Amino acid sequence: MAKKNRMPRGLQVELFHAKTGRKPGDTNIERFGFDIHPQVFFISGPLIIIFIALTIIFQEQAQAVFGQVQTAIGDMFGWFYILAANVFIAFMLYFAFSRFGKLRIGGVHAETEFSNFAWYAMLISAGMGIGLMFWSVAEPMFHYLFPPFGPAAATPEAAQLAMGLTFFHWGIHPWAIYALVGLALAFFAFNRGLPLTIRSVFWPILGERIYGWPGHIIDILSVLATLFGLATSLGLGVQQINSGLSFLAAEFLPFNIPDVTGVQIGLIAVITLFATMSVAAGLDGGVRRLSELNIRLAALFLLFVLIAGPTLFILDSFVQNVGYYLTILPELSFWTESYEATGWQGGWTIFYWGWWIAWSPFVGMFIARISKGRTVREFILGVMIIPSLLSFFWMSTFGGTALYLELNGLASIADAVSANVSTALFVMLNNLPLVALTSIAGVLLVTTFFVTSSDSGSLVIDHLTSGGKLDAPVPQRIFWAVTEGLVAAVLLWGGGLGALQTASITTGLPFALVLLVMCYSLYKGMERDLGIMETDEFKERMIELAEAAQEGEDVPVAIVPAQAD
Repeated sequence: MAKKNRMPRGLQVELFHAKTGRKPGDTNIERFGFDIHPQVFFISGPLIIIFIALTIIFQEQAQAVFGQVQTAIGDMFGWFYILAANVFIAFMLYFAFSRFGKLRIGGVHAETEFSNFAWYAMLISAGMGIGLMFWSVAEPMFHYLFPPFGPAAATPEAAQLAMGLTFFHWGIHPWAIYALVGLALAFFAFNRGLPLTIRSVFWPILGERIYGWPGHIIDILSVLATLFGLATSLGLGVQQINSGLSFLAAEFLPFNIPDVTGVQIGLIAVITLFATMSVAAGLDGGVRRLSELNIRLAALFLLFVLIAGPTLFILDSFVQNVGYYLTILPELSFWTESYEATGWQGGWTIFYWGWWIAWSPFVGMFIARISKGRTVREFILGVMIIPSLLSFFWMSTFGGTALYLELNGLASIADAVSANVSTALFVMLNNLPLVALTSIAGVLLVTTFFVTSSDSGSLVIDHLTSGGKLDAPVPQRIFWAVTEGLVAAVLLWGGGLGALQTASITTGLPFALVLLVMCYSLYKGMERDLGIMETDEFKERMIELAEAAQEGEDVPVAIVPAQAD
């Protein structure tokens, strides 16, 4: 008689339900409407306060320091960022197309909580909303004027390269980073019953030590990366809002609105107020509804530019741009400026990779919260491909329209980009019908994306600083929403766009190491669960539950392996 395939010793104790065990939040402090994990909160908080204070006190020196740090990291660690981003893609594709792809987040019988439309709406809003609005015209025009290699500037060949570089920065590389963190968090939270914090991902490596200082350090790094990554996006967003309002005032109002840092800081204060109202309403009541509203407004905005702009050129160029992107993707993915040290890569690709990595705890945790019930393959392909294609079409529509106007001598958008990149979108809209209406729509969209980024980020930082609790107190959410706005304001005051870029690159560097270890830890965790699901005992139990369900008996909603090894 053949030997029966049995489960490993020690796993029978809690086979089909997650075993929560001890949590980081078990040692929380509850005071004055806050519910905080002391080690994470009382270390990350003062570090942020010290940074804010030093930037304010040494404002003149801060700008020079930010520039030096950005240059140094780009020169010394650019190769590391380039290599790490490719490793993340390789792991995601392996998980999607291997036997791991059939695993389901939350267990065998887990069901999805959100429709596909709501899921994609929240993905786009949280992942890239402000960035798409800010760079969709500015980046293609900048690369058109200053190509880092290849064709001469301001030529059709430079326009093609510009779109390829833009796709590279907004394509599968950033979404692979988001997919890695989101999948790891969702798997260990919903399939293992561990708290929804970054430290939980390292259970296969650290075991119970995730509840000690190794876990505290991981979560502290996550808080800092998330906060400064968010501050970068909020700073870019408010610059564009200010430029849009200045443009509208100059064209249609009897008074001017100056495009200066003081106005931008005031705008941060006003918009942060709206973000606190949204975050107080929670994930379903505020964030989800605002995300869906964002996507609908963005779709109408996109449709208008597609119809009012050079429609045929946009459609033609989208197809060609995707093909060109796939052609140059291998070269760009491993290009490190080894033989031509122009400094371009540090200000663009390295900045982007650092920005996406710094954003990954925030976006990954948010994606994890909304992705229960989806298979690993569905999750990875959904996160990496659909948002990338939507980003490509958005860039082809807005950036393509700007390039068409420039190439055909119908507008001088390049001059506006050279003067102030945050005005690029509104200068392009000025060459289309209904400029006042579309400019107002542009300002409104940037504002709503600003709010969804801030409130989503506040929810995520709440999880990290409360030991993984999904429903942190409202005063705590408001505290972090205000803190995000304050950090963005200080970075703008202390160094403008350069300071924002430096914040992302600097906080992203140590967290990139965390993500590399995360790849191995996720592999170990999923390999163990898949091994359990392939045992005879698990298959027999599944048959029993199916028969019980047919007879009308109550059965577990999710069938998941135990946490304990």
